[in-house]
Amino acid sequence: MTEMKPARSQANIPTVNAAGYDVPPEMRQNVAITTLDKIWNMGRRYSVWPMMFGLACCAIEMICTAASRYDLARFGMEVMRPSPRQSDLMIVSGTVTKKMIPQIVRLYNQMPEPKYVLSMGACASGGGPFKEGYNVVSGVDQYIPVDVYVPGCPPTPQALLHGLMKLQEKIDSESITKVRWYRRGEIAAIPVPILGPDIVDPRDYALIKESAKKPADAVTAPAAPQTPASSTPAANTPPAPPAPSAS
Repeated sequence: MTEMKPARSQANIPTVNAAGYDVPPEMRQNVAITTLDKIWNMGRRYSVWPMMFGLACCAIEMICTAASRYDLARFGMEVMRPSPRQSDLMIVSGTVTKKMIPQIVRLYNQMPEPKYVLSMGACASGGGPFKEGYNVVSGVDQYIPVDVYVPGCPPTPQALLHGLMKLQEKIDSESITKVRWYRRGEIAAIPVPILGPDIVDPRDYALIKESAKKPADAVTAPAAPQTPASSTPAANTPPAPPAPSAS
């Protein structure tokens, strides 16, 4: 004889009903009273498509997270797109070098709104053990906005999953009336850094020009020369006789 399982309580049934609108228990499977923001965010949180690219050893952990053991499909994030124009999430997984940051900014600009950035690992978040390196950027957030930081070197797949769930919580808190991509006007693209002898951020041009003028001003306006004390005539020295006239 099989044992009958107790019926699931109505309190454990997931619902989208907004607070303050009570729906009878017998109708909760068919009727929902909610907000447009909640329905909109529910559809977005389960369809976040990450971009298929990796930078360093953190990318191995990201690949492991997408494999069968951890199964990103539970969150609707298993569709990793090789094109930025079809991606919702950029996972910066690994060390960001000065040679790579122009490409990262360019890919970020090509992603459509709404778009999010997850900084995976200590290297992407702040430089990590290579922070003092001459070719390492001390944090990708110096050039593009970051929504979620995942610590670790490298982070485990469980840590990345936790970061993705935090991103879902951020998506749940957004409202159509407040997000930047529904405001009036065009969203300006982030200027792509220029790689030369060193990396140059075009947003710093005004500061660079101002600092370049300071040494030039110091050279063109020298200080007034001071009269040495030995050249001053003493008080008891008689005045010099006048020079004879030409006549």
